[in-house]
Amino acid sequence: MAATTSTAVSNLLATKENLSSLSLTSANKLSTFSSLPTSSRRQRFIVLSASLHSKPTVLVAEKLGEAGINLLKDFANVDCSYNLSPDELCTKISLCDAIIVRSGTKVSREVFESSGGRLKVVGRAGVGIDNVDLAAATEHGCLVVNAPTANTIAAAEHGIALLAAMARNVAQADASVKAGKWQRNKYVGVSLVGKTLAVMGFGKVGSEVARRAKGLGMHVIAHDPYAPADRARAVGVELVSFDEAIAAADFISLHMPLTPTTAKILNDETFAKMKKGVRIVNVARGGVIDEDALVRALDAGIVAQAALDVFTVEPPPQDSKLVQHERVTVTPHLGASTMEAQEGVAIEIAEAVVGALKGELASTSVNAPMVPAEVLTELKPFVELAEKLGRLAVQLVSGGSGVKDVKVTYASARAPDDLDTRVLRAMITKGLIEPISSVFVNLVNADFSAKQRGLRISEERILQDGSPESPLDSIQVQIANVESKFASAISENGEITVEGRVKDGIPHLTKVGSFEMDVSLEGSIIVCRQVDQPGMIGKVGSVLGEENVNVSFMSVGRIAPRKHAVMAIGVDEQPSKETLKKIGDIPAIEEFVFLKL
Repeated sequence: MAATTSTAVSNLLATKENLSSLSLTSANKLSTFSSLPTSSRRQRFIVLSASLHSKPTVLVAEKLGEAGINLLKDFANVDCSYNLSPDELCTKISLCDAIIVRSGTKVSREVFESSGGRLKVVGRAGVGIDNVDLAAATEHGCLVVNAPTANTIAAAEHGIALLAAMARNVAQADASVKAGKWQRNKYVGVSLVGKTLAVMGFGKVGSEVARRAKGLGMHVIAHDPYAPADRARAVGVELVSFDEAIAAADFISLHMPLTPTTAKILNDETFAKMKKGVRIVNVARGGVIDEDALVRALDAGIVAQAALDVFTVEPPPQDSKLVQHERVTVTPHLGASTMEAQEGVAIEIAEAVVGALKGELASTSVNAPMVPAEVLTELKPFVELAEKLGRLAVQLVSGGSGVKDVKVTYASARAPDDLDTRVLRAMITKGLIEPISSVFVNLVNADFSAKQRGLRISEERILQDGSPESPLDSIQVQIANVESKFASAISENGEITVEGRVKDGIPHLTKVGSFEMDVSLEGSIIVCRQVDQPGMIGKVGSVLGEENVNVSFMSVGRIAPRKHAVMAIGVDEQPSKETLKKIGDIPAIEEFVFLKL
């Protein structure tokens, strides 16, 4: 993999660590000590299964613009293999870290299973992702990204072009003239001004079609169960129900994704509810129309005309009654086919795939929370804090205890609606699961992985006084109904408790159990409970110094002078078993735990 630097965000998508931990109490120091793993494996920013010094491999399975290919080649090995059969794709995918497809290649569950865990990113050069098995991608921790913006204008323009061409019989008249005929009376069209256009799906493309239709003097209504009313009002569009939209429309323009809910949503029943003489444009997905029902509606005069860029099967059969129908205008899926859009899509998807392979969170991710870029930037240091708190908390659980109930508390001066914690929850989940299992957890599959293991994570937000300039003051992680290998980590409510905050961009551990401290979460940490007496810092420091273990910091928290205290020691290297034993043999040390971050 090309050289890169570790970041909190890259950890979220791509960190895989096996952590070792050790705890000692006065009663079982030697027996527990012997169970310390002799090594730990650290694999950073790996969304690839290749070594740190090799480039990832990106399979480009369908034609992609040269600008995108060049961008990919700057970072990865690029394999352009087009027209692969399903078997050929399954064979080749085990050698690839990412794949880029258009609409013609199906990335099925078999593809993910055949990858052997290596495939980490699927890039869809376009908007629709119905050819990618999202459930399988999520289960395998594979990020799916698309390119939703580059072809938005091209698709909207093509929708308007079909709308106008259909209304004025442009394609039919063109064919007639070229056949030597001059039939002006036969191809009298209809005007667009004053007509009602129902935009079905008010996303990026649908809203752009609406803007252009308004400019043509049309009255535009829209249906989209997820579109905010204020965004529609800003364009001058009224949001209505599905039945209201199809009943009132003179023209219907489809811009919805193909899902189980939208499959064949225009059918015999819905055509019967439409105004007689309605005209339909589809530049979205062919499967949203029951094509046989559309032929029947055309023959019955319910639908006057249709203009279609997409079909259930592409290319459609040559003898398709729908394609051959005199009142149907067809194009071969040209919605994104402008020179500008093709180059834009190639660059957009290449940037998304490269970013994902570097471990960056893609704003165009499909099967991960859609978190705005500005939110990710603001939360970046807290993302690292969240994962490390999860890792610390789970390492404090004794071996026989099962982690099932976790409570996360966010303290912030911001209102709950102004604090997006989805990324933080995913990172805490990652920290809790990875040290005690072989599973790879990232933002894509965090919730799935937690549910699969019966891990219940509840979240609570505490509103604090102060400036809302910083998104968070602190994060606390509590694990209930477990025993701890470090008794001092149990707080007054009987739960393992760790708490931290970000200082100057660096995550700090500020509480373990009921003991407050201030520890920079870097490297590894030795946490000791001791009798609070003079010279303890020097004694522990001397042991580490004699063994050539560099101490990066020390922090002591205590309940009251001369009683009990907890000392946290940051170390740059992992101490040997012998070194840790010497620390445990210091008479005033009652228990300690070694934690690796």
